[in-house]
Amino acid sequence: MEKLKRHKIGLFSAIMLALNSLIGSGWLFGSGSAVKIAGPAAILSWILGAVIIIAIALTYVELGAMFPESGGMSRYAQYSHGPLLGFIAAWANWISLVTLVPMEAVAAVQYMSSWPWSWANWTKNFIKNGNITFEGIGVVFLFMLIFTMINFWSVKIMTHFTNLISVFKILLPTLTIVTLICSGFHAQNFGSNIHEFMPYGSRSIFEATSVSGIIMSYDAFQTVINMGGELKNPRKNIVRGVLISMLITAAIYIMLQVTFIGAVEPSMLAKVGWHGINFTSPFADLAIILGINWLVILLYLDAFVSPFGTGVAFVATASRALAAMTHTRHLPKWLGRLNQKYLIPRYAMVTDLVLATILVSLFRNWNLLATVITAATLIAYLTGPVTVMTLRKISPDLDRPFKPRYMPWLAPIAFVLTSLAIYWSMWPTTIQVILVIALGLPIYIYYEIHYQHSNLKAQLKHCWWMIVYLIFMSIMSYVGSSGFGGQDWIKYPFDFVVIIIISLCFYYWGIKSALPKLDPYVKSALPKLDPYAEQIAQNKK
Repeated sequence: MEKLKRHKIGLFSAIMLALNSLIGSGWLFGSGSAVKIAGPAAILSWILGAVIIIAIALTYVELGAMFPESGGMSRYAQYSHGPLLGFIAAWANWISLVTLVPMEAVAAVQYMSSWPWSWANWTKNFIKNGNITFEGIGVVFLFMLIFTMINFWSVKIMTHFTNLISVFKILLPTLTIVTLICSGFHAQNFGSNIHEFMPYGSRSIFEATSVSGIIMSYDAFQTVINMGGELKNPRKNIVRGVLISMLITAAIYIMLQVTFIGAVEPSMLAKVGWHGINFTSPFADLAIILGINWLVILLYLDAFVSPFGTGVAFVATASRALAAMTHTRHLPKWLGRLNQKYLIPRYAMVTDLVLATILVSLFRNWNLLATVITAATLIAYLTGPVTVMTLRKISPDLDRPFKPRYMPWLAPIAFVLTSLAIYWSMWPTTIQVILVIALGLPIYIYYEIHYQHSNLKAQLKHCWWMIVYLIFMSIMSYVGSSGFGGQDWIKYPFDFVVIIIISLCFYYWGIKSALPKLDPYVKSALPKLDPYAEQIAQNKK
């Protein structure tokens, strides 16, 4: 036991790890992308994104405190609805996590390509027409290899690395906010009426929330939950770690957006409008225009530090999510094998690195990767609100360290908000991501038929609601308003009304489709399969 204790992570390290994941390339690109889409109203997009993710996070915090296990978010849906739904949710979540790793590496390379110094002209070959070139992919792979090697040796090395970098990642955005405001803040940029504040209409607020990487920027709250088995006092620290890190991050991101809007020169705005603000490296470009050279250097430095810190954290999260999927016997067992000295899933890390290399070869720019991550993440999160209320129904006696009274009304709201955010990802991204998630089903069916010999028909009974839901969202995305890539057969805002009503029906259908009791295989096997997990289920700490 002494050996295991040396690898436990405290609350401070958990918060630093979460902040390290949360404050990544989103702050370097998100503000510039969002303001281009929505103008000053992009502030509302960041607030809306925070509300959506915090609502979702609270459902998972209850689950994480009940089941403090490594890679837990890959398994919760199985507890309430069986292995098929659990696999769909875990697969979607894993796809989003793996995609985050190359996206952070791409962010670092994209900032490198815009270095303004003459000696760095060779870096301009890394990007062409907004996409990573063959040379750039080589650098991206090198960065991803470094992310993996930092995680490869131990949790202790990884946490020391993230603690150090997280402090820098918090200080630099804060310094950027203060410096740009003091250098010249133009309050008139926010407009004097609702039309000037919201120049592209209310629809643009919702579009920016998904398309400009806002949802993706807040996504990393699950880092704390997925590391639950390695936390000290996990039943309390999961709750504290998620909420503290989310509130700090939301404050930083919202203030960055306010700062960016106020720092743009009014003369530039008068010429090109918000749609014409097209900076390759948003905050660095602003600092260059304002002549703050020392800040330019720091920002280009942070273009390494922020993506590196986030990449390192998500290698840890993605590998544990993949390892957790092997515990339900739908992937090869060797993927979940732990290194005996460090208790780290090294085979899963190497597999993730290979897949990340393939992904960056197919999707070669930051915005495309961010949109794919957003849609995949939200689909995975759909099961959280349904699972948390289902478990209250079928297993009311489970020990719940975090059991808020407001969950019965928060859960359906979180489900509806998640459905809307999936829709905001826009056609054809919605159907593309759904198809990628569907690619995992043949793997599941193969293992079920050859090794489990279980009744697929019975499993479908508990999963039809999700399958039909994904079909509905695909159709809705196609027939919805043109502002979200659809055919405009259902115009804005009536498309929102349809999604709200129908998604509520799916939410209640999901609860009614639950297993009669907690999945028996998971309940009996998990304490044995996860050697560093805390005691779960009814056993109190």
